[in-house]
Amino acid sequence: MTASAELDMAAEPQPPALSYPQLFLRFLRFGLMAWGGPVAQIAMLRKELVEEERWISSARFNRLLAVMQVLPGPEAHELCVHLGMRAKGRLGGMLAGLAFMLPGFLLMFALSWLYFAMDIQSSALGAAFLGVQVGVVAMIVRAVHRIGEHVLNDRWLWGLALGVGLASLLGASFWVVLPIAGVVYALAASGRQSLALVCAFIGVALATAVIWWSPGVQPGDVQAVGASAGPVALFLSGLKAGLLTFGGAYTAIPFLRNDAVGRGWMTDGQFLDGLALSGILPAPLIIFSTFVGYVGGGPIGALAMTAGIFLPAFAFSLILYDRLEAVLEVKQLHALLEGVAAGVVGLIAATTLQLGQATAERVPVLWPALVIFAGALAILYLWKSKLNIVAVIFAAGAAGWFAYG
Repeated sequence: MTASAELDMAAEPQPPALSYPQLFLRFLRFGLMAWGGPVAQIAMLRKELVEEERWISSARFNRLLAVMQVLPGPEAHELCVHLGMRAKGRLGGMLAGLAFMLPGFLLMFALSWLYFAMDIQSSALGAAFLGVQVGVVAMIVRAVHRIGEHVLNDRWLWGLALGVGLASLLGASFWVVLPIAGVVYALAASGRQSLALVCAFIGVALATAVIWWSPGVQPGDVQAVGASAGPVALFLSGLKAGLLTFGGAYTAIPFLRNDAVGRGWMTDGQFLDGLALSGILPAPLIIFSTFVGYVGGGPIGALAMTAGIFLPAFAFSLILYDRLEAVLEVKQLHALLEGVAAGVVGLIAATTLQLGQATAERVPVLWPALVIFAGALAILYLWKSKLNIVAVIFAAGAAGWFAYG
């Protein structure tokens, strides 16, 4: 090691000496205060651990955040795992990650039980939840716009997002269209536009063949609901979504819905209710997966789904971080991930249209739902606050109660 490298290491701030219980309680506090989504959660970590307590330098924190943002999984949770590992090794990282997610998990678990214990759909609260479902569709629309602003930076990416969205609406599997989107953009970004166009045409042909030979039933068309799933199926479903959540928890929506609604574990309305419940909790939004697992397989299913979806967030930080910094310097890999991310934006947009159609068919009268939708969008776009999602959920619920109660 050179003298300059040793000097850099000596200058880099270090976490304070904490016992394992102290570390767990430190990040448990963060979990209890994790309101307002990933931006607010990351700002909280930066303020306390970078600016006030100097666990890590600002420059290193920024580099770490940049790495986390191109990996699947909730960035705030991954930051907690890495900072815990920085303080007390891999066991510290595990404890920090568990502490951060624990309050949200326990609250969502309790709300999942209460949701069915009260039989909400048959009670007066059913009207309120209709309004909430409309508000959640508006939240997803806003999320598509926000994610798209950061991802769709040129005509190729716009074209890939539109193509993947259309293919998804027609029935193509994301296992087919997302890798194609990544390869096409990697070729285009490297200057091989002609080869990218050939690959795109091959992708269209392959997607068409998949649509032609696959069953015609789509997730939104499923009517028979009530199927249960085993813990292994729920774990694998969560793991798949956890590995594909590029750019935030909203990107997990199409993958989880494809399994949960497509396999008859739950209805679109219940899926939207789970998203709404997660929006009022101090937790990463991805905690709605606990609700999906509970509906699909009861308490054990909730544990299995949650374990699957959070496993990548633990694994990448605990096992692979040192190598990922080097791998992510490869420009071609950046382009591949950007193409996949553009495809995911298209998938979310297609899922939003399907959820919107399903919600419109479920409400007794359409025009109040349109008013709730417009009002929710207005709050989300005009009120720049970490509490705007919570406000939308409660306001939409009150409006639904008034309109449909």
